[in-house]
Amino acid sequence: MLMDVWMTTLQEMETALTSLTRGEKAQLLQVLARDLGDAFPGIDTNPSVSGGEPCIVRTRIPVWVLVQARQLGVSDSTLLADYPTLRAEDLANAWAYYRSHRDEIEQQITENENA
Repeated sequence: MLMDVWMTTLQEMETALTSLTRGEKAQLLQVLARDLGDAFPGIDTNPSVSGGEPCIVRTRIPVWVLVQARQLGVSDSTLLADYPTLRAEDLANAWAYYRSHRDEIEQQITENENA
């Protein structure tokens, strides 16, 4: 049901886009870019997955788990072997996310070590 509503909304938005001028579309793109400014490809945060911690899309693997493993000396090739659903691109996205959100990820590592 929710997916049907979402698809209908998306179709309505696509229809509305066709009526916009090129300038209006450019303005819309600027708004979307600002809204997604802190978005990272391949990383998703969903309150119903892993307590809302940032995870690799298509998986339930939190970024902090991968970062902690790397800090403990686990190589990328070992991570890819240990987590068959991961791709090298996923690890690159996780490392980029960590560079931009170091304090958040370090806090998650600490909280999970103390849990």
